[in-house]
Amino acid sequence: MTALNLRHFRGDEVAVAEFSATEAKNSFGRVLDTAFSQGMVAITKRDRATAVVLSLDAYQALVNAQSHPLTSLSHEFDDLLASMQTPRSRDAMLDAFDASPTELGQAAVAAVHR
Repeated sequence: MTALNLRHFRGDEVAVAEFSATEAKNSFGRVLDTAFSQGMVAITKRDRATAVVLSLDAYQALVNAQSHPLTSLSHEFDDLLASMQTPRSRDAMLDAFDASPTELGQAAVAAVHR
């Protein structure tokens, strides 16, 4: 069993346990236990992910997220907007609008090197 990176139902990349098709066939109980404990398992064939086994909880989350995408996005937007409505964020934006092109360039280079 190795790990593979896949996108979670919310779009985040997560490490997922990986089983070859032969391992999955010979040790299906272990595949189910891993899916139950970790949410999902990738099944590979010839070193390429070809299927995913989901726990019931992960499946329900996926179905619920798709049935209310606008609500989910609205909550994410509201949370993001609230995080930007702080005095520190306001001051940073005022500083950005007052900055010279040279200062903006230096800030961009510094942000890349963090």
